[in-house]
Amino acid sequence: MTEAGEKEQKMTGIGTISEILGRKGSNIWSVRPDDTVFEAIQTMADKNIGALLVMTGERLLGVISERDYTRKVALKGKSSRETEVREILSAPVITATPEDTVEECMRLMTHHRVRHLPVVDGERVVGIVSMGDLVNWTISVQTVAITQLESYISGNYPG
Repeated sequence: MTEAGEKEQKMTGIGTISEILGRKGSNIWSVRPDDTVFEAIQTMADKNIGALLVMTGERLLGVISERDYTRKVALKGKSSRETEVREILSAPVITATPEDTVEECMRLMTHHRVRHLPVVDGERVVGIVSMGDLVNWTISVQTVAITQLESYISGNYPG
């Protein structure tokens, strides 16, 4: 079986955040609260991501996103080279757990109007998911379901 076939076979209709992290990886990009906003934006550009976790050691303090920069620095005429991340981070942090479902997280993100959810297992940060990750998962699951239904209708469905 191909790697793509194995991934399709492992996907469930429900989908948990753990499954998404298993597929996309659990890289965690972060900044410290005393870093400058410029440094944070530079890291986001370098990593091609839209948000960073703000951490002191292993402790999650908040999230800083491109939206935070736009609304709290650029539009207010502040200097990104002089403003510290602590001044504009979003807190308290809305988080997910590895056991949460894609649907639960989509609801949570929509309700709180956030695009990124840190994933925590107890007190430990184990990853981050974006709304894009959840949408991509949903599209993949629907594609697999459509393929299976087409196969069933055409009589090629095993079993």
